[in-house]
Amino acid sequence: MTIGFVVIGRNEGARLEMCLRSILPVSNRVIYADSASTDGSPELAARLGAAVVLLPDDGKLTAARGRNAGYTELRTRYPDCETVMFLDGDCILQPEFVPAALAFLDEHPDVAVVCGRRFEAHPETSVYNGLCDAEWNTPVGEATECGGDALVRCAAFDAVGGYNPALRAGEEPEMTARMRVAGSKIWRIDTAMTEHDARILSLGQWWKRTQRGGFGYAQVWSATARLPQRLYGRQLRSALVWAVLVPTIFVIGASLSGQPLVLICIPVAYAVQLFRIAARSDGGRRWTRAGLTLLAKVPETIGAARFLIAGPARGVADYKGQG
Repeated sequence: MTIGFVVIGRNEGARLEMCLRSILPVSNRVIYADSASTDGSPELAARLGAAVVLLPDDGKLTAARGRNAGYTELRTRYPDCETVMFLDGDCILQPEFVPAALAFLDEHPDVAVVCGRRFEAHPETSVYNGLCDAEWNTPVGEATECGGDALVRCAAFDAVGGYNPALRAGEEPEMTARMRVAGSKIWRIDTAMTEHDARILSLGQWWKRTQRGGFGYAQVWSATARLPQRLYGRQLRSALVWAVLVPTIFVIGASLSGQPLVLICIPVAYAVQLFRIAARSDGGRRWTRAGLTLLAKVPETIGAARFLIAGPARGVADYKGQG
C-alpha cells in the first residue's frame, strides 16, 4: 500500500528538521505546506528533500487549509498514493507506527483513519506539558476522531472533500465525523506514533491554547449541526455551567433572598468539583492538574463566545504567538 506524507508548519525551526528527518527514511514522497514562516522553514524543507507548498499570509491561514494544500500537491505529484500520513511540523514520527498502521488498514478495509499514541517529549518540564500528554493518551480501539497526526486512506479523504479549511481548530474531529457518516471507521492502535513538543511553559501560553480549544468547540459544534451526531455539545455545556451559570445562579439567589451568605455556596461548589476531578486523576501534580482542568472552563467559554458572537472572522490567538 503506497504512502505519502504531508507536513504542515509555521516557524517550527529545529523541530521541523527533526520531523522531516524522521519521515525521509520511510518515504521520499514528502510535501511540506508552510503557513507564511519567517524563519527559513521552506528553505530548510527543500534542502532536506521535501516538496514545498507556500500558503500566503492572507489572514486565512488554518491547519486544515495547509493540510488540504499539501494533499493536493501530493496527489498531483504522486497520483498512485493510496494513503497519506499527516503530521504537524513539531512532531517526530516513530519508526514502528507506519508499518503497523499500514498492516492494520490492509486487514480492515472499513477503516479510513488509523492513529496511534502521540506523546509529549517533555511532560515533566511543566504541568501544562503534562496535561497535553494526558490529553493525547486516549483509549485504544475504535474512536470517534483523530488528531493532527494520522494515517488516512486517500479514497476516504477524497470522498468527504478533505478538511474544512474554514475551521481554525477542531478540523480533525469534524472531518472524521463526516467519514463516519459515510460508513468509515476511525481506529487508534496501541503503537507509539509521534513525539510532540508543545513547549507550554507559562500560564499565558496555556490560557491561549485553552481559549483556542473553546473557539474550536464552538466552531465545530456549529459546523456539525446537520450531522447525526453534533460534536462538542458536552464540552460547551460544561464550560458554560462552571464559568457562567454556577456563579450567576448563586449571585441571583443571594440578591433575591437578601442573604449574602448564599454566596459562600460558590467556592463550596467549586471545591466539590475540584475534589471530583482530582479523585479521577492519576499520577503526580494531581491537584494542580485538577485546578487547571476546572480553571480551563473560563478560557474555553471566552473562546466559544468569540466565535458565537463574532463568527470565524474574529479568530483566536495561537499559544505559540503566531496566530
